[in-house]
Amino acid sequence: MKSKHDVLIIGGGPVGLSCAYYLLKSGRKVTLLDAKEIGKGSGSGNAGHIVPSHIIPLAAPGVVTSALKWMLDPAHSPFGMKVSLDPNYLMWLLRFTLACSQDNVTRSLEPLNQLGQLSAKNFAQIIAEEKFDCAYQEKGLLHLFKTEKAFHEGQHEGEFMQKHGIPVSVYDKTKVHEVEPAALDDVIGGVHFTGDAHLNPAVFLNLLKERVRAMGAEMLENTSVTGFESAGGKVRVVRTGKGAFEAEQVILAAGALTPSVAKDLKLNIPIQPARGYSLTMSANKTMPSHALILGERRIAVSPMGDVLRFTGRLEVGNYSMEPNPVWIQRIENSAREYLRLDEKQDVKETWAGLRPTAKNGVPIIGKSPKHENLFLATGHAMLGLSLAPGTGLVVSQLLNGQQPAFSLSPMRLERFG
Repeated sequence: MKSKHDVLIIGGGPVGLSCAYYLLKSGRKVTLLDAKEIGKGSGSGNAGHIVPSHIIPLAAPGVVTSALKWMLDPAHSPFGMKVSLDPNYLMWLLRFTLACSQDNVTRSLEPLNQLGQLSAKNFAQIIAEEKFDCAYQEKGLLHLFKTEKAFHEGQHEGEFMQKHGIPVSVYDKTKVHEVEPAALDDVIGGVHFTGDAHLNPAVFLNLLKERVRAMGAEMLENTSVTGFESAGGKVRVVRTGKGAFEAEQVILAAGALTPSVAKDLKLNIPIQPARGYSLTMSANKTMPSHALILGERRIAVSPMGDVLRFTGRLEVGNYSMEPNPVWIQRIENSAREYLRLDEKQDVKETWAGLRPTAKNGVPIIGKSPKHENLFLATGHAMLGLSLAPGTGLVVSQLLNGQQPAFSLSPMRLERFG
């Protein structure tokens, strides 16, 4: 016997939970299911950066050249890729390479800007209205640099962002050490994206999960989707290991697993996983006062109350969720090149997670081209948490027949043909 539901959301990460939150606020009934524990997936161990400043898509001019240069220095490279002859993987790599163009940036920049600003506003609103205590701080994101070349590139990027309304401050050596005393003496400058923020993602997601539950959501954990039945241009049945479900509308927000979950739907969803790592340590005597990016090493730093987290690395095509101890150590070593850290700090957690990365580096948000009651919300890469509240709101608007405040055309699945 099939159970009947109003809105069924597949995926209980930041995006799925945000969709549930806004749909429940609009009066809809929501069922949220996840193959594992809701709120405990890849979103929980990331940097917790809320970055409306990140308006340039992952696939941009110079990315491929930079990746090749980084791979010549494997001990410090922030980028890696699986060696595989899988045709889908090779095609994704080719398409991603071709997408690293100015045209892709031009098409994507404004919707990413709009979605990022909406998400930042929604984060602040949710945290204030729901009284979430999650180490949320609106102190911006400070990029630290040790070389003139990298500092110059950072300033150039900041100037570009300013032209699109992103607030930026540039600091010389004296000023950057005034602003961030935790920086070592050989840090020569900083670029501060002052409109950004950060929080403890695991705490935020747990609070959001409990709020969504209290609002009336039905939650089904350890419930894997095994297939779909479609007819008449609609998804009629969602099959799982715990039974079959009928729903008026379905949201697919399964992150890096979206292509495998959706295989019965005959949709070409060009996503590859991009594995990243984090290392969470006890509080430092000289804690950074800001969320940071360590410029040359591409390491994210997140002070979260009584813990300090370092996040880094992007490994395309790797589905393993096991933290690589070699890279965990390299992340710590890189952090020690920039920051005053205690000689020994307690390791609280090591983590690896998968970022769902679309082949042009832009999220996939919108109605399925083949199913009038199926909506996609995936492919956010490293910005899944940062863009989640904005995505949740616009997806809830689409389901309710409302028009979002900005065009989602550059984010629709149809853009891939």
